[in-house]
Amino acid sequence: MSTHHPPKVAGINPPASPPEHTAPPSSSPRRSPRPAEPAHGCAGEHTAHAPVPDATTRTVDQLAAVQDRLACWIGDLTTLHDLTERLARAATLDDTLQETLRAGADLVGARRGLIALEPTDGLGPPRMIGLGLGRSDLGQIETLPQASAPYGRLLDGLPAPGPGPDPAYRDRDREEITHSDIPEEDGLDPRHREVAARLGYAASYAVPLSTAHPDRMGAAVWLYDEPAEPTERQRHLLGLYLHCAAEHIARQIALARAQAAVSTVREELLPSRLPRVSGVRLAVRHRTGSRGGGDWYDVLPLPEGALGLSVGGVTGTGPSAIAAMGRLRASLRAYAVMEGEDPVAVLSDLELLMRLTEPARSATALFGYAEPAARRVVIAGAGHCPPLIVGPRRCEFAETTLSAPLGMLACWEAPSVELTLDAGETLLLYSDGLLRRTGEPMDRAFARLQAAALRAGASVGDDPDALVDQVLNTVLSDGRADVDSEEDVVLLAARF
Repeated sequence: MSTHHPPKVAGINPPASPPEHTAPPSSSPRRSPRPAEPAHGCAGEHTAHAPVPDATTRTVDQLAAVQDRLACWIGDLTTLHDLTERLARAATLDDTLQETLRAGADLVGARRGLIALEPTDGLGPPRMIGLGLGRSDLGQIETLPQASAPYGRLLDGLPAPGPGPDPAYRDRDREEITHSDIPEEDGLDPRHREVAARLGYAASYAVPLSTAHPDRMGAAVWLYDEPAEPTERQRHLLGLYLHCAAEHIARQIALARAQAAVSTVREELLPSRLPRVSGVRLAVRHRTGSRGGGDWYDVLPLPEGALGLSVGGVTGTGPSAIAAMGRLRASLRAYAVMEGEDPVAVLSDLELLMRLTEPARSATALFGYAEPAARRVVIAGAGHCPPLIVGPRRCEFAETTLSAPLGMLACWEAPSVELTLDAGETLLLYSDGLLRRTGEPMDRAFARLQAAALRAGASVGDDPDALVDQVLNTVLSDGRADVDSEEDVVLLAARF
């Protein structure tokens, strides 16, 4: 084993050795040379072996020490203020974790680090975020048994170590794990030493991520290229920063969980798969808005080989709109089974139900009764965008009757239209969110959709999945498209 090297002290204020000098005697009071700063980086108490100065010199030195201490405190507060301001601007969980890593690296004087997010309640979301570490590097660290990883025992709640002293535990009250010299440290798992050598780090400093709630969210680790460890001042500043960062991370975790729950419920309210019906091929694409909207789609097999096609959406966003969407879609399915051959009757029944059960809402809907063998579709719409017919010889919007959305009038009724499609033609049903996400006026958005369908229809052949993918990519690929829009997007294709 190589000769032991004393660990360096890493950070923004490394300690300095006091200069060797002598002061010439003087009859007049003069300020004596300031001693070197202690390891924590701020001026503090010290002892001097010089002759005892007079009262004036002692006063000047005391004032200078107080001034240095105040300047140090102001600098620390300014640094923490700047770092927390950057943290507050992080909008997502991953951005928050990355910002926490960067700020911690600045505070403890490291270049690389990682955060292992593993909430103890088991509800996730699990994350492994690296700073200066690639996916392969993180993968190598993850191959270590959790007890051997630099953060593992923090995730386990710092269980008591085995017999004998453990040099990694510097302060049990602070619950931190410090490996100041991994190549020379006794008792370290050889696998940990091997991964550290492969990735090129020689020291690590790990602390837990936790809030006032007793459950831990995870652990943060910063890695040093050479043997080193943070100073007492750096540990104190990092602790103050992580107290704020952990609260922000906890809020982002709660938000991510809520969004995931809403998305799961919403997806479960929509068909998990499209049915197989002779004479027609189906494809659908659905994108949920940032706040979760109330758009739906449905494909329902009906008696005698018929098919019910519907798209629509309720006003509003969030969980209440999603719940209303689920109720309306379920009701529409029931009415379609009973009166599917008459789309006007289906939407009339749905409108009556809305006035009785959802008086504060309105909704747009389009329902079509399709007979694939005859390539015949009877469509009725309530304030919804007209379908688009795409084929080798035409690409045009169907001329449906203009009508008000459901819930807007005391009694809704509008005539239906009958469409006859040629062999190889595709009927596209879509939500108005597809048009709104373009950021253009509606007339230009309609023209954009038609042009995208025309180009796609000529290039993808008879594959409806390729058709909807190309239409979406073309319509939403422009820089004006708002990818973070609250608008849902639904695009349903039925090729006869």
